[in-house]
Amino acid sequence: MQKRALVVGLGIAGMSAAIGLRQAGWTPVIVERAPERRKGGYFVGLMPEGRQAAVDLGIAGYLHTRNPPDGGKAWSLTRRGNREPGVGFLHQPGDPAAVVRGDIEAALWRSTCGDTTGEPIDVRFATAPVEIDDTGGDVRVLFEDAGTGAQHRENFDLVVGADGLRSRVRRMVFGPHEDYMTKWDAMICVFQLQEQVPSFAETDSIISARAGRAVWVFGFADRPPTVLLTYRTEDTRRQFTGSAIQRLRTVFSEMDDPAVRHALAALEKTPEFLFDSVHQVKMPRWSNGRVALLGDAAWCPNLYSGMGATAALRGGAELGRALLESPDDLDAALTGWESRLRPFIRKHQRIARLKQQMFVPSSRPVEALRSVVLRLACTARERRLAKARARTSA
Repeated sequence: MQKRALVVGLGIAGMSAAIGLRQAGWTPVIVERAPERRKGGYFVGLMPEGRQAAVDLGIAGYLHTRNPPDGGKAWSLTRRGNREPGVGFLHQPGDPAAVVRGDIEAALWRSTCGDTTGEPIDVRFATAPVEIDDTGGDVRVLFEDAGTGAQHRENFDLVVGADGLRSRVRRMVFGPHEDYMTKWDAMICVFQLQEQVPSFAETDSIISARAGRAVWVFGFADRPPTVLLTYRTEDTRRQFTGSAIQRLRTVFSEMDDPAVRHALAALEKTPEFLFDSVHQVKMPRWSNGRVALLGDAAWCPNLYSGMGATAALRGGAELGRALLESPDDLDAALTGWESRLRPFIRKHQRIARLKQQMFVPSSRPVEALRSVVLRLACTARERRLAKARARTSA
């Protein structure tokens, strides 16, 4: 009899897990609390491991990337508002593929619906688990319809919680969020711009970073940029009181440059934005019996790491591989899956602290040091590009 798995969450992690399960011969069912599939999203840089996972999951041919030529130009704005050549997110080692979250989800959705390879996966919207009971032989799940409140039970051989940073599955099975979510004393706000910052090229990326606060504009080849506002604070709870837009205006009031002014003006008009505190999730183990966590629910590396989408894709691909290698021993499969993946996650969670200083320096001395490091990196990059152009023309 074919084994059934419940996947909670229809994001990148959830669909990746479901496709991996299907590749391993399981029958996955995805439940999503929202009434329909969410689209769009902010900037994502897909690293080599994520691109390989896309190949492993069979979606690489349907993944639309948006890289400007040569990674596009990046500009750093000085405290006086002057621009100088900078190093953008796409210029880091690994040559990230520029996408928005919705590009990855659209490719995954095609496979989930059976448009690429494999049978369609059962997806149920407006549905969420309210009780999870691991009996040892199977997992009994009580579902609730978000619209009607109707409830029913089903049994599964495995439950995968891929429902994000504040995972409902993690809370029900593993314990309170506070046990696993580390504090980073920082806030982010991300949203889509309708048009580029005036006087900059459409594909330019723009960085205005000061001690304790920063604005990043990420340029694409074929759509308007997305923007990240981020700042440090020792009281993240207080940031959620009152108007988020007014709070951001207050925080960034001392930064008077074109990127900041444009971003704050655009924020007033944008139909949706994400405003949240920054955390990582650290757990001693990502599974408990027949319940496993994947993606941000298990290991959220956070936005500063730039590895969230990459880790989610790889997590789903590796889960399928582990279940295929140990088809009759779930515990061995989950143990093997975690042992292969955890060093990768641990590495990038640690690097995220350094990357945070690059995104938003913690003090004026760090801000000055960051500027020196980026100038050296920019010079080195220009030399590499010059050599590459010389080889091409030779």
